[in-house]
Amino acid sequence: MKIITWNVNGIRAALGRNALDWAFEQQPDLLCLQEVKAREEQLNEEQRVLLKLPYSWNPAQRPGYSGVTTFHKKQPAEIVMGMGDDSFDGEGRVIQTVETGLRLFNIYFPNGQRGQERLGYKLAFYAHLLKLCDALHKKGESIIITGDFNTAHMPIDLKNPKQNEKTSGFMPEEREWVQNFLDHGFVDAYRRLYPEKVEYTWWTYRLNARQRGIGWRLDYFLVSENLMPRVKDVIIHDKVMGSDHCPVELVLG
Repeated sequence: MKIITWNVNGIRAALGRNALDWAFEQQPDLLCLQEVKAREEQLNEEQRVLLKLPYSWNPAQRPGYSGVTTFHKKQPAEIVMGMGDDSFDGEGRVIQTVETGLRLFNIYFPNGQRGQERLGYKLAFYAHLLKLCDALHKKGESIIITGDFNTAHMPIDLKNPKQNEKTSGFMPEEREWVQNFLDHGFVDAYRRLYPEKVEYTWWTYRLNARQRGIGWRLDYFLVSENLMPRVKDVIIHDKVMGSDHCPVELVLG
């Protein structure tokens, strides 16, 4: 089974650049896109033709903002939009796809860089999701959380950790929430497989950061501990262009 996650920073722009051709050519079982910044009905006929798989779409209420889409090769047993809380679900950040023995969360986590209120919102989002996942784990479900976490967990996950200790995305309280998930039965699959490997998934558009290797690892696959024996690889496709993020692929046996 192959799952790909990618923050495309605007699906209409990505389609205009033919950036999604690469993703569909990989023939993923599930393709999770974040920050699509559009409603389904805003796509024209030419753009719709470029979408090669059936999909579920959860847009934000606010136009041109946020939004996630999950493409699926076969019809899932269940699709759930959001997390069951109106304070978060209006921003179109979550799609749950339920397969036999597996629940996949495609998530665009909030960005905390627009002041203390948004940082608080981001941390509350983490807390609500963890509470939901704790309940699902208690029921015996196996979970994969993927998407743009908007947080680098450890110093190895960004080029300049010292300079960014007070920058949202690497603040102690944000990093602590990623750790909370690992303390509640989840595994950062990439870091478990590659404990010392340095790769990034996001680069600012400024100052030629990508060409200079100045990036952050913000896009993750957190998997339930009992799924790790099935994890064959996690691949960061940092040569694939089309967004300020690159795609990340999870391969399950």
